Formats: sequence, C-alpha cells, structure tokens
Amino acid sequence: LDTANAQEVARLNAAMPVYGVTTNPSILAKEGKGLSIVLPEIKEVLGEQARFHVQVVSTTTEGMVEEAVQLSQLPYDIVVKVPTTVIGLAAIKQLKAKNISILATAIYSAQQGFMAALCGADYLAPYVNRIDVLGASSVNIVSDLQLLINQQNLDCKLLPASFKNTRQVMDILRLGVD
Repeated sequence: LDTANAQEVARLNAAMPVYGVTTNPSILAKEGKGLSIVLPEIKEVLGEQARFHVQVVSTTTEGMVEEAVQLSQLPYDIVVKVPTTVIGLAAIKQLKAKNISILATAIYSAQQGFMAALCGADYLAPYVNRIDVLGASSVNIVSDLQLLINQQNLDCKLLPASFKNTRQVMDILRLGVD
C-alpha cells in the first residue's frame, strides 16, 4: 500500500493480503506524522512480516547514502527508496556495497530502470500512470524493462507503482512481471 495511515492499512489488511507499505516525503507530510510514529503504528497492524519501503529525502549522493544507512539500522524490514537520477544511481552503487536493500524509484523509461538494475537495485519502480500521462506506453516500458532484466539475468524485481485504475494494474499483471 502507498500510504502512511495505519487505519487505512488495517481496513485494507482485513479484506486482502497486505505485505507492506511504501512511503515518500509527500505521503508522510499529508499524514502529518514522521517515520518514528508511522512505522510502529503500521507494524502493529501488519505484524512482524511487515516490510516498509521508505524514500530518502537528501539531494546529494553523500546525503542519500548517510540517510539510507540510518534507515537500514531501524528495527524494521526496510527497503530504501532512492530516486533514479544520476545522483541516485551513484548512491545505489554505494549502498549495494553496504548490502542495503534498494528500490530505485521514479522510473520513466526502460533505459533508466536498466541502469538502476545494473547499479544493483533490488527493486525497480516504473511509474505507470505518470508514464502514460507523459504520452508514452507504460505497458511497453515495463515489458521492455522486464525483458532486459531477464536477458541480462539481473537479480532485481519490478515493483510498478503509480497506478490510477484497475485497467493499468491488469495490463501490467498480464506482462508477468516479478
């Protein structure tokens, strides 16, 4: 789930399998709570198997690395989200050397996702609806990215994000992404 609201997590967890929660700075700001409150609340709802994807807010490679190391030391199952920019790619390379689990986020092209995979990202998050809004085909981009991962035998999984309707979800699921 893409939220920082523990009540929403509890409501949806009662009706469907929820394995984890992803946040970013704007989601936390909307909720008006910091990670020190949100993570324990949601872990109480989901239990020990809860996995959190938490985005760095730093704008420098050094800052992203420092922040990711701090996040990885929290007592939760955390995957650190790093924007897939040139600065972010440099941070991903450094963080993989520290064995920190990484989700490369804000992916808009197969090439951008492929570079993140080559730098060691564990997960890749192409932004499905945002790609479509920009006039490209999210289905083609996600399909190309999965093909590149498979062909190059890269150890990462796609975790598409930014869905706005069930058609987009079904179109992506039909591709057989990990």
